[in-house]
Amino acid sequence: MKLITLQSKNTTYQIGITDTGFLLHLYYGVRINCDMSGTIAYYERGMSGVPYDLRGDNTFSCDVLPQEYPCFGNGDYRSPAFCLRTEEGVYGSDLRYREHHIKKGKYQIPGLPAAYGGEDSVTCEIVLEDSNTKVIVILRYGVFYEEDVMTRSVEVRNSGDMPVFLNKVLTSTLDFVTGEYELIHFHGRHMMERILEKRPVLHSKQCIESRRGTSSHQQNPFVILAEKGTRENEGLCYGMSLVYSGNFLVEAEMDQFDQVRFQMGLSPEMLDYKLEAGDRFHAPEALMSCTTRGFTGLSHTFHNFIRRHICRGKYKDIPRPVLINNWEATYFDFTGEKIIQIAGQAAELGIEMLVLDDGWFGERNSDTAGLGDWYANHKKLGCTLGELSERIHQTGLKFGLWIEPEMVNEDSSLYRMHPDWVFKIPGKMPVLGRNQLVLDFSRKEVVDYIFENISRIIDSADIEYIKMDMNRSISDVYSAVSKRQNYGSIMYHYVLGVYDFLERMVQRYPGLLIEGCSSGGGRFDTGMLYYTPQIWCSDNTDAVERVWIQEGTSYGYPISAVSSHVSAVPNHQTGRSVNLYTRGIVAMAGNLGYELDLTILTKEEKEMVKTQIRDYKKYWHLIHKGDYYRVDSPLKGGEYGAWSFVAKDKSEALLSVVCIQARANRPVYYAKCPGLDLDKLYYCVQTDTAYSGAALKYVGVPVPILNEEYYALQYFFWSLENKEEFEV
Repeated sequence: MKLITLQSKNTTYQIGITDTGFLLHLYYGVRINCDMSGTIAYYERGMSGVPYDLRGDNTFSCDVLPQEYPCFGNGDYRSPAFCLRTEEGVYGSDLRYREHHIKKGKYQIPGLPAAYGGEDSVTCEIVLEDSNTKVIVILRYGVFYEEDVMTRSVEVRNSGDMPVFLNKVLTSTLDFVTGEYELIHFHGRHMMERILEKRPVLHSKQCIESRRGTSSHQQNPFVILAEKGTRENEGLCYGMSLVYSGNFLVEAEMDQFDQVRFQMGLSPEMLDYKLEAGDRFHAPEALMSCTTRGFTGLSHTFHNFIRRHICRGKYKDIPRPVLINNWEATYFDFTGEKIIQIAGQAAELGIEMLVLDDGWFGERNSDTAGLGDWYANHKKLGCTLGELSERIHQTGLKFGLWIEPEMVNEDSSLYRMHPDWVFKIPGKMPVLGRNQLVLDFSRKEVVDYIFENISRIIDSADIEYIKMDMNRSISDVYSAVSKRQNYGSIMYHYVLGVYDFLERMVQRYPGLLIEGCSSGGGRFDTGMLYYTPQIWCSDNTDAVERVWIQEGTSYGYPISAVSSHVSAVPNHQTGRSVNLYTRGIVAMAGNLGYELDLTILTKEEKEMVKTQIRDYKKYWHLIHKGDYYRVDSPLKGGEYGAWSFVAKDKSEALLSVVCIQARANRPVYYAKCPGLDLDKLYYCVQTDTAYSGAALKYVGVPVPILNEEYYALQYFFWSLENKEEFEV
C-alpha cells in the first residue's frame, strides 16, 4: 500500500492507496512517524459487497473499510460523501486513485472564501476518476504546519461527453475504526443562538443541517467530535468548520461494526447540480483540527487560525471603533437632527462612530415598504446623506450605515420595476419573512444593480462602516431566467452571488469595516468572516442571555469576531433589567458598542460609559489577541458565568464574572483563572492581593457575595515583576 502522510506541528493525517486505486483513511490524530496501514483489519463480512476487480478476495469491501472519500455506488452502504446521476437517471460511481501532487503554498477556490497565507503551508491534491462517467474528483488538502490546521476542499470536473448531475458533494470525511465518540453541536433559534448540545454517536446516522438558505440560527457549521470523557482542558477532540454561509450538512454515523464516520459539506437538499461536459464544480472548504487538550485547546487553535488566515483587511489586527447604533434608541422614528443629538452625546462619552440603522433610505418608515430602494430619504433626514455624514464627523465621530442588499419589499420602486428579480414560484403565493421577498442573487445582473446602487450611496458620503443584514430564511426558490435550472443549483449560486457582492465591496473599499448580520446570529460562520471581520452575534442584547450565546459562540469563533452592545433596559427582547456595569462587562467580551438613547442617561451612567470605554481600550490587546478561557458555564446550572483572557506570554490576564442567579445564603464562589505561569506571582489591583498562577488555576479568587441581582466583577492580573507598569 502506498502512503500519503501530511504532518503539522502536532498532528498527522495519513491516507493509504491500495493497488486497485481505493483510498483508505488510515489515521488523523496526534503526531506520529510510522506507517498506520497495519491497523486495517481485512475480514470476510457477510452481506458486504466486493469490488468486481477484487472478486475472489472477500476480505476487501468498501462497506467495512475506512474510506477517505466515500462515494455512492461502490458497495459502501454507509452515508456517502459523493453521489452523482447520469441524464438517464443512473446513480452511482466508483472513484479510483489516478495521481497526486504536493506543492508549496495554499490553494484557493474560485468564487468561494478559503483560508489563505502561511509561509509553511502546503497543498496536497489527490486526483480520483470514475471510469464510467469520466468524472474527475480532485481532493485538496491544505496543511498549516504551525497552526495545526488542515483544510479540505473538493473540485469535480466532467471530462466526459455527456452532462451529469451532482446530488451530494461533501467536503470532508473522517472514518474511525475504533473509539467511543460524542457529537457536540450548537443549536438555537433567533435571539438564542449557538447553545451547546452533546449527544453520543450511536448506531444510526445523526444529521446537523440547515435548509434555510443561510448557515442559520438553528444550527451552526462548526461542530466537534470528541472521545467520550473529553472535558474543557483535556481529552481528544476533532473540530470541523465549513467556510460557507448557506445550506450545510454534518453527519455522524456509527456503522454495524462500531466504526464512526464524521462528515461535513453542502446540504444535498435541493442539490441536483447539472455539470455539463467540460464544466467544473467547487465545493466549499472545511477547516479541521485535532487536539488532546480538550475543548479549550481546540478553541484556541480555531481562534488563532481564523484571526490569522480567514479574516482580512484593515481591521484584521487593529482596534475597531466603539460605536453607537441608533436602532433601539429610535427604531424607524428619527430625523437627521435626532441622529446629530445622539452623535454629539456619543462624542462626549468617548464613543468613536455612529451607525445609522434601518429607515434612512427610500420610503422606509416601517418594515413593510422601501427595502431595495437604495437612495437616501432627504425629506426624513432633512439633508443629504453627505451633509449628515459631514455633521457627524464634525462631532468627532466616524459614520456608518445599515444595509440589507439581498432583500426587497413588494412596496418598493425596485419590485415594481423588476418583479421577476425575486424568488417566486409561478402560480404559487410566496412565503414572506419580515414583509419582504428575497432577491435572486444567483443572477449577475441583480448583484450588479444592487452593488452599483450601494456603491453610489457609499461614494456620496464619508462612510467608514457598513452593517450588512439579512432578515429572513429563503423559500420559493425559483429563478425567472429562461432555461435556468430551478431544482438543483440556485441556492449554491445564490451564496456565490452574496460572496461576489462582498468581494467587490472589499476590493472597492479596502478601508471599510463591514459587519455581518442575519437577524443577528443567523449567518455566523467562517465564510462570512472572510469578508466581515466581525458579526452581530445575536439580536438578543440581554446581558444575562448573552453570557450563554457568547460562550457557545466561543467554541469555534474568536472573540474578535463577536459584535456585542450595551443596550437599553428593560431589555427590548426579554424585559429584564440588568445594571449598566454588568451590561458593559458582557459587551466587552467582543467588539464593544452601544444601542440605546444616550441622551436620556443620568450623569452617573454617562460617567460609567466613559469608564467602560477606557477599560475596553486598556484591555483590548487581551480581549482580541489573548487566549480565551471558559471558566464557568451557565450550562452547568450554577449561579455564575465566568471567562478570562490570558496574554500569549502569560504576563497578564483579565477575569470577568457575572452572577446569573441570585440565591439566599449562598456558598462562596471561587473564580479560577487558568492559563498563567504556575510558578509566577500575579498582582490584582481590585483585591490588592498577589496570587500564584497555581492558586489562580486550581483554587481561584473568592468572589464577594452581593445582595444584588445580576452583578458582575472584573479582575485584572499582571506578573508581579511588571507591577510598576500598570499601577492605577
